[in-house]
Amino acid sequence: MVCDSWKLKLDAYVDGELPSEEMRAFDGHLRSCPSCAADALALVQMKRSLQTAGKRFAPSAEFRARMQQRMTAKPRRSAAFAWMTAIVFAAILLAAGLTTYSGRERVRMLRVYSEIADLHVATLASSSPVDVVSTDRHTVKPWFQGKIPFAFDLPELQGTDFTLLGGRMTYLDQSPGAQLIYELRKHHISVFIFRDRGLQSKLSADSSLTKDLSFSMETWSHGGLRYFVIGDAGAPDIDRLAQLFRSAGS
Repeated sequence: MVCDSWKLKLDAYVDGELPSEEMRAFDGHLRSCPSCAADALALVQMKRSLQTAGKRFAPSAEFRARMQQRMTAKPRRSAAFAWMTAIVFAAILLAAGLTTYSGRERVRMLRVYSEIADLHVATLASSSPVDVVSTDRHTVKPWFQGKIPFAFDLPELQGTDFTLLGGRMTYLDQSPGAQLIYELRKHHISVFIFRDRGLQSKLSADSSLTKDLSFSMETWSHGGLRYFVIGDAGAPDIDRLAQLFRSAGS
């Protein structure tokens, strides 16, 4: 089949390991081949699931029981020694509890970032990636009025190399939001905007976890809204578009 040569490189493409010319060629092929686009989306979702599962850890009840048995089995040498044993055991339980809490918070954040990445890939794989097609922000922004429960500002792109392609409605945790699609040197970048309620409890101010993704991503909160900028462009380009949105919303 014609697509066999593309499918052999699918893993390397999703991991961003192909040379830049091949990455651009692969991007173009995915936009014209629903079969390969679906395979790419499935592979990205599988990798996200494996990343999330690999980072889960919680000490089991059996582990705690073994630790307690080992400590209580020791002969009581003195009252001071008994107190030291109790303190050490308490410290172990505290550390285990903190590790479990930290792990759960990390899983929550990774799940949100993974869903954003999946939404971005699904849009690129769609035959109609935008609901409102326009390069004019004054056309795209009003289209969302009455469709989502908040308003937002779009940046002026004059003098930049970004091009607005249009927008569409999207959902995260069953909450409606906006997705804007931008083009930069044949790279496609999604900007997602949602209400920050609910998301704020799942996302910390530290967005370093986005480094685990195959895409470059920036996220921040402003004026009760949560913004995500994600794409296969370089991190400096993602940062430039994010700064344009920050300036538009200030």
